[in-house]
Amino acid sequence: MSIVAIHQPNFFPWLGYFDKIARSDVFILLDHVQLQKTGGTWSNRVKLLQGGEARWVTAPIARKFHGVLAISDMEFRPDDLWREKFIKSLIANYARTPHFRAVLNFLEPLILNPESNIARYNGTAVKSIAQYLGFSGEKFRWSSDIGGRGQASEMLVSLTRIVGGDAYMCGGGATGYQEDAAFSAAGIGLIYQNFEHPVYPQIGVKEFAPGLSIIDALMSMGVVELRAALKAAADLTKGL
Repeated sequence: MSIVAIHQPNFFPWLGYFDKIARSDVFILLDHVQLQKTGGTWSNRVKLLQGGEARWVTAPIARKFHGVLAISDMEFRPDDLWREKFIKSLIANYARTPHFRAVLNFLEPLILNPESNIARYNGTAVKSIAQYLGFSGEKFRWSSDIGGRGQASEMLVSLTRIVGGDAYMCGGGATGYQEDAAFSAAGIGLIYQNFEHPVYPQIGVKEFAPGLSIIDALMSMGVVELRAALKAAADLTKGL
């Protein structure tokens, strides 16, 4: 069985995102779809602990354009020093975590990456972190390179079939738009991720804050423990 997961290239995404990477055989970075014109998205922001509370870290987007653009065509705003601010925030809020120095040494070049294209910047970070966690970079594909057709479920079915998948992994938020019958008609099985967020010690919080960037888990748990937890979940999914 070849399991395919599909997700937009998010900005230093949460632990559940990497759980999906771990459980899949092919992970398609969905970069040919439109980025919403206004407001923040997971493509340019994520939550981390700041002052003991979960708060947004945002990379400003260059939005002075007409019409709509795909994620693959979007750029970060060039006149903002958000990369340096990001590093300073990590130092200020995570310096007392058990694995701070080792993880920051790994993350710093990813954060300071001068790439202005949002998809390429996020894709580089996602693939690098996945490899840091022990997963092959060979499993990643870009939807803009594959050429899936249609919208919504039709597009997901098309992408899954093109890469030779016979099962599609659904996340927790899929029920609102996903048409299960479309997968069944195409002979593609559905596997629901059913991610259960682990609870681990966090510095300076009154109660555990779930859903933060993978950075929080890495600095709190360390790469060895986190790698083992993700691999165990992946092995369970694949019946190993």
